Amino acid sequence: MNLKQALAHARGVLADNNIDDASLEGELLLRHVLGINRTRLYLDLEVDLSPAHEETMRQLFERRLRGEPSAYITGHREFFGLDFHVEHNVLIPRPESELLVEKAISLARNRPISIVADIGTGCGSIAVSLALNIHEAKIYATDVSAAALEVARVNCCKHEVIDRICLLQGDMLEPLPEPVDLIVANLPYVREVELPRSGPLSFEPVLALNGGPDGLAGINSLCYQAGSKLRPGGCILLEIGQGQAKAVTDLFGQIFPSSQIEVTNDLAGIERVVSLCLT
Repeated sequence: MNLKQALAHARGVLADNNIDDASLEGELLLRHVLGINRTRLYLDLEVDLSPAHEETMRQLFERRLRGEPSAYITGHREFFGLDFHVEHNVLIPRPESELLVEKAISLARNRPISIVADIGTGCGSIAVSLALNIHEAKIYATDVSAAALEVARVNCCKHEVIDRICLLQGDMLEPLPEPVDLIVANLPYVREVELPRSGPLSFEPVLALNGGPDGLAGINSLCYQAGSKLRPGGCILLEIGQGQAKAVTDLFGQIFPSSQIEVTNDLAGIERVVSLCLT
């Protein structure tokens, strides 16, 4: 079997098993097996696949067909145009979370933001993206999971921002040593009863998905801690789940009555980010 045949086979198997983006995933997995980039793959389409590579390919595709996400199989995920290392103990970065980064960068252009906190940093994708785009800012990245912070450390080193990001273990805002200008958080917001028991989401850490009975446990906790951790004129950006905007904006209004609150939709039209800025 040459690479052209292997690629066609990979795409066909995934498509027959109703895997989304089967064409792209087939290519990604084959390239991972071979350890080559996209250009090399298409230049070598007539090259034969070795028996060892065929066996590795078979094993990886068995994992994918059992529902394991490709990001965990390859150990990579793109976010905000950057490549991030991921493992099973961190949530896989989502495209919709890029909206948090975009909003944070926009705020930094219009407000004095010198200290940022990324709460529940996971693999560090948001913190690293902010460090590379808000060059003057000092960034704290917190997570309750020591294993997640180790993955974040790998990504901070990979993107050469380890000297700009201070990784802190602890619950929500508690580890922060000082008030900050901007709090950014993508916290667990899945309701307990909706936690997946099968499919791709079931491979991701429950700790990073479980938002409690109403999906808002972590968000509520952060909001009540935020008063003492925000500097005057500070802002909060929260990613939320579908249908949670009213509950979060109401909570913001109760805790911070003198503030500007805004809800931003993602590309699918879903209310995805709630912004608060102190006045």
